[in-house]
Amino acid sequence: MEMDKYIVLGHGSGGKLSQELIRNIFLRYFDNDTLNALDDSAVLPIEGNEIAFTTDSFVVDPIIFPGGDIGKLAICGTVNDLAVMGAVPNYLSAGFILEEGLSLKTLENVVKSMANTAKQAGIKIVTGDTKVVHKGQCDQLFINTSGIGLINTKFKDNGNVEPGDAIIINGYIADHGMTIVGAREGLHLSSQIQSDCACLHTLIQALASEVEIKLARDVTRGGLATVLVELVQNSIYGIEILESAIPLRNETAGICDMLGFDPLHVANEGKLVMVVPEAQSEKAITVLKKHELGVNAAYIGNITKANPGKVVMNTVIGGKRMIQLLSGEQLPRIC
Repeated sequence: MEMDKYIVLGHGSGGKLSQELIRNIFLRYFDNDTLNALDDSAVLPIEGNEIAFTTDSFVVDPIIFPGGDIGKLAICGTVNDLAVMGAVPNYLSAGFILEEGLSLKTLENVVKSMANTAKQAGIKIVTGDTKVVHKGQCDQLFINTSGIGLINTKFKDNGNVEPGDAIIINGYIADHGMTIVGAREGLHLSSQIQSDCACLHTLIQALASEVEIKLARDVTRGGLATVLVELVQNSIYGIEILESAIPLRNETAGICDMLGFDPLHVANEGKLVMVVPEAQSEKAITVLKKHELGVNAAYIGNITKANPGKVVMNTVIGGKRMIQLLSGEQLPRIC
């Protein structure tokens, strides 16, 4: 990336341009072993224990949408980044950038939503900050959160995957992204899909008590495709998935087709990809389906020796498709 170029929306997509930005600027100057792991949360040793520490910013447009709002999104996104590292969420900070002219009632509704979501998740908002900028200098409301959780579950991500391991997802993909674009553009779609925004820590804890989870990732920007590609980048192993096995609502698929989106690259806010031993895959699905956030869980593929560093999808028409990172911006302002 040449230094005389400029930031474009694609740098926030979670895809190829995002990786280039992180690698060529942030890692270049912030270089350290903890950061270089590029996990959803940093794992830090504290007096004989380990904590997970994460931070995230939320700039969704619109800030209120079917199934959630920017406040709920901020809590769920932070909780999930902690949960996939094997941590139980404990404490959270909340920073607000408010645009001059924002309705106080709108702000109160968002804060109330944050409080309710945090209470349900068992995480306390213990510190925060507020700044106000001139009208036109931000879009109503931006939120930054940081979270801390103690790693004390049976699951701790060690990345120790091997050929044959099963890849599982907890439900339908692409609902969040299609909900956001529908609300943003005022499409008044007849479909009743809504954002899947949810805190996933109880789902992970329930599964970890029954099954060995080798690795878990929440599926957000860049969609399922990005998560799978990142799992095997620079790896001696590859991934093979089945298009027919990927949970996708007919309504969501139809909207994606109509608007020209690839559902594999569409954002989610309540989905997990998990790698478990092949012998435990059926049990994992059974456990997930007992949880309200896993009723549509599915086995979608395996870790393989073939095609190291790559993700290959067996398509419904009998061919093979190489899955790649999103190269540009598919959906701006979705999280």
